[in-house]
Amino acid sequence: MISIDKDTLDSLLEKFRNEQQTLLPEVKLKNIFLTEKLRLVAGVDTAYWDAKDKTYGACCIVVIDFITHEVVEKVNSFGVVTIPYIPGFLAFRELPLIMDAVKKLTKQPDIYMFDGNGYLHHRHIGIATHASFYVDKPTIGVAKSYLKIKDVDFTMPDNHVGAYTDILIDNEIYGRTLRTTKSVKPIFISCGNWIDLETSTDIVMRLINKESRLPIPVRMADLETHVVRKKLQETL
Repeated sequence: MISIDKDTLDSLLEKFRNEQQTLLPEVKLKNIFLTEKLRLVAGVDTAYWDAKDKTYGACCIVVIDFITHEVVEKVNSFGVVTIPYIPGFLAFRELPLIMDAVKKLTKQPDIYMFDGNGYLHHRHIGIATHASFYVDKPTIGVAKSYLKIKDVDFTMPDNHVGAYTDILIDNEIYGRTLRTTKSVKPIFISCGNWIDLETSTDIVMRLINKESRLPIPVRMADLETHVVRKKLQETL
């Protein structure tokens, strides 16, 4: 539904690439927190739809207790989206909605999990990494499908819970293919920022239950976007 001309698109791409290149040196794949002090984890997801010649988006954030897995808070935001979907630049489309939702939180998450990639990205600045500079918290990327980079395929992990294979591109680990549930498709996790891959894996696995291959905060945020989108579609 969003249509822009080639010159405008080229200008946006140059601006977006420059911002990603500026942020990349500030990305730190190491922990700035103690796992034993982790209490609140937020899951973030965004959904879109077209109506009346406009594209709308809704962002949902679900905060859960890391220990009990109970929902602590749910918030959402919605609005007209003006940036088209451009592969590799998802953050520029989603961040306005995400930050509108973040501002509604009354609880302060210790970590944010995003339905998408982080360091596992062509320029290492996926939505989870990019958003870290806005939410000012450690972040983890959790993707349901694989983003192929430089024509490198992932290696399927063994068929047992917790099995994983690292995604190695040009001798650098971009992320991890993780089997969270036996005999179910793996997920693809990557550091967002201010966290290492081992800790990201541990946190994800500790938030898996029998209901889904996805960690609880991401799954619940995804489910919430369907509910919110349906309600908004009926009113807009």
